[in-house]
Amino acid sequence: MTVKGIDVASFQSTTYDTAGLGFVVVKATEGTGYINPKHKDQVAHARAAGLVVGHYHYAKPGSMTDQAAYFLKHAAPAAGDLLALDWEDSGVSNADKDAWIKHVQSAAGGHRVLLYCNKSFWLHRDTTSFCGDGLWIADPDSAAGHPAVEHPWTIHQYSSAGGTDRNVANFASAAALKAWAAKSSAAPPAYAPFPGASWFTVGRKSPVVAAMHARLVAVGCDRYESTKNKDVIGSGDIASYEAWQRKYNSEHHKGWSGAALKWPPGKETWDALHVPDV
Repeated sequence: MTVKGIDVASFQSTTYDTAGLGFVVVKATEGTGYINPKHKDQVAHARAAGLVVGHYHYAKPGSMTDQAAYFLKHAAPAAGDLLALDWEDSGVSNADKDAWIKHVQSAAGGHRVLLYCNKSFWLHRDTTSFCGDGLWIADPDSAAGHPAVEHPWTIHQYSSAGGTDRNVANFASAAALKAWAAKSSAAPPAYAPFPGASWFTVGRKSPVVAAMHARLVAVGCDRYESTKNKDVIGSGDIASYEAWQRKYNSEHHKGWSGAALKWPPGKETWDALHVPDV
């Protein structure tokens, strides 16, 4: 499950539609010379709707320390707000983006700090895989909640339809997102780690198998003939998981064929299935 959200800047209204949303991320600053003139009102609108609020800074070439200080001064985040670096300018290096994130993490330790970038930057420019507390990935070519990156993601910006950037956050509920943003004791969903291909043997009994069963049904890959013995690996699990691998292959344009689409599960499709760690 995911939580819907949007991000806004001066191009959007201060009274944007909040129906069905769990969060809004508002542009605050750019470089050391620009402040979004609508930032304060756009933030207030999100707070009035009870949403998780985020603030982002568009990085420009120059001192990252100065830009981080400028951002924090003008964003003026409240407790529980998310903070993010927008990394789109090719003149901002890997070292620059890492420095900005680390400075903000140190200066605003009560907040989650994320990296926003597009898929091309992440796959072809990034060399450190450092994204602070979470990766906010822009990938409009992939279905919502299924960005084409292997690194764990926190927010997926999947569309700009209607002139508004639309996102989903990788949390089971708005309450879970709010708890994570606030750094409370409530943790984000924990997913079962990939146990290795050799673990998936017919007849194995485990609560993880039942959790996998439920997720395969939830993603529309139900090839089960019975709901009995859901915690035991059988032919229904094999058929359903192979259907999931075909679906993942198609949605992410992997170009897999043959054995790559067959049982047993691989790490990439397992991680993408989000099987709860039971």
